Amino acid sequence: MMSSFKVIFTGLVAAFFLGISMLVSAAQWSSTELQLQRGGLIDPFPDDETTLGDKHQTTILTFQHASGWQYGENFFFIDYLSDSEVDGFNDHAYYGELYSTFSAGKIFGAKFGGPIRDLGFVMGFNASGEAKVVKYLPGLQVNWEIPGFAFFNTLLTAYIDDSEGLGKGGAPKEKDSYMLDIAWKYPFDIGNLSFSIEGHAEYISGRDLDEGFDAEAESWILAQPQFRLDLGKLLFSAPGQLHVGIEYQYWRNKLGSKEDESTAQFLLVWGL
Repeated sequence: MMSSFKVIFTGLVAAFFLGISMLVSAAQWSSTELQLQRGGLIDPFPDDETTLGDKHQTTILTFQHASGWQYGENFFFIDYLSDSEVDGFNDHAYYGELYSTFSAGKIFGAKFGGPIRDLGFVMGFNASGEAKVVKYLPGLQVNWEIPGFAFFNTLLTAYIDDSEGLGKGGAPKEKDSYMLDIAWKYPFDIGNLSFSIEGHAEYISGRDLDEGFDAEAESWILAQPQFRLDLGKLLFSAPGQLHVGIEYQYWRNKLGSKEDESTAQFLLVWGL
């Protein structure tokens, strides 16, 4: 019999793909991508402690969707990670995040002066298949009006744990915490070439483990900026359909450990 986590996670994956056509048809705007990344990543919790800090060549496939609708915006992604090491941490792992934002501007017709474009209430959901981790992230988002940026958003949420824990083969349960996230996209041209710098950076506060451990998950900082070249526009006169570039990943205290990561990954993006 499948565990409750597997039922929830499988159901969410199915709901994402089943609902994508509904989201697109009802959307005022939408952006859907398939991303391929390849680079060396570390496992902060290896089975063999002698390999701590070693980099494993890891491939990540990401299905990502963002859209705006009558009352706000939706954003989600699902990662599939495959580690080149047979016993690697990321060997056939899945991870997903979903955020729905309800806009004060769209719902109430609120107008904001100065640099604020909009305010919104956010409900977020994070899930990791291998670690059987579930987090709920209710909070507030501010959309900023900054010249040159396609968007620049800040997000402050709770970070509420609802994981299955060690007793069911997952990662340890944790006390609740909070998250601060910044997301942006800055497009620009140099001659006939079109580029963008986009991504996000997050801070998640430290929290005690909740299963009798005298230990805690460290506060972490994760930054994932991407530098993209619009290859579709350059080669095929099809802007936005194919991008190539790099994603730089900086992680202080990766996944709450005391291990830091700094690596560049090859990036290929197809617009769907």
